[in-house]
Amino acid sequence: MLQIMSMMKFLLNYGVDLSSFLGLTILMVPFIVSIIVPFVTFIAIIFVYNKLISDNEITVMAASGLSPKQIARPALLLATVLAVLHFILNVWIVPQTQATFYSTQWNLRYGLAHLKLQESAFTQLADGLVVYVDKVSGHDLSQVMLSDMRDKDAPITIFAEKGKLVSTTRGLSIVMTNGSLQASGDTLTTGTFDSFDMDLNVADKEGETSFKVRRVPTMTLVKSVLDSPSEKQHKMVLSELSSRFLGPIMNLILAALCATILLRTSLLRRRTSFAPAVAVAAMAIAMSLFMSTSNMISSVTDFLLLALAILAILSGILFVLFRK
Repeated sequence: MLQIMSMMKFLLNYGVDLSSFLGLTILMVPFIVSIIVPFVTFIAIIFVYNKLISDNEITVMAASGLSPKQIARPALLLATVLAVLHFILNVWIVPQTQATFYSTQWNLRYGLAHLKLQESAFTQLADGLVVYVDKVSGHDLSQVMLSDMRDKDAPITIFAEKGKLVSTTRGLSIVMTNGSLQASGDTLTTGTFDSFDMDLNVADKEGETSFKVRRVPTMTLVKSVLDSPSEKQHKMVLSELSSRFLGPIMNLILAALCATILLRTSLLRRRTSFAPAVAVAAMAIAMSLFMSTSNMISSVTDFLLLALAILAILSGILFVLFRK
């Protein structure tokens, strides 16, 4: 919901139609799902198993000869399936959808798709940049007046009989013909032109060209580990790779942790009602440790040590769960 609310400005500020907005929102779904999958796995398991415990069904299962391993098998199977789906999301689907998301977002902000100039009306393209158009036919304009006050020391006013909006890699440009120009500064400059091409410079170039690891394909990230241009980018790449490759294992860790705490306490002679709270606390600690540790990785050695630590923790939890 926070992501959707943050994108509402496209409807309000950029004149984006509802279908484009919904398409942009759908592109965010895989990334959001990749974040919440471990938590959903944990919630599903703790809800079902706590219900079985409260109804004394776990006690009956244990009395009939089922071991904790057999009782926990459905939870671990669910976690395994979700871990595989989580891995597919992280490695292939999320990078593709995020690349499409950022590209679509940039086009909606600064491309021809978002700009809908109204006839006989002033349109503010950016702070200090106002365009007046008498008639609009697609991207062709007639009787254009452009006022550029973004540079207070050198304001520019342009009048032209015709104009045409053009989308470039830099953003929007407007090509005007048969017009006049007036520029103020240290001296007043006036003149006429047959053709004048002006970059409207309304795009957030830094936001478009900045390195966003979420939209980079996984194989490209793996190759860039050895040739990252800066230490900061190197850490970003390693952190993203740890989230993509090691994050799915957290589904198994949370499932095993929840099943171990609930099942082992339910089979005690004096059962405690604090087992769900303990499981939730353990889940919060495990996820916070994973996220904080993955963000502190600075070398490939750290990545491998984190992977070994996660596998060791998972093995330890399963050993406690499966022992008789």
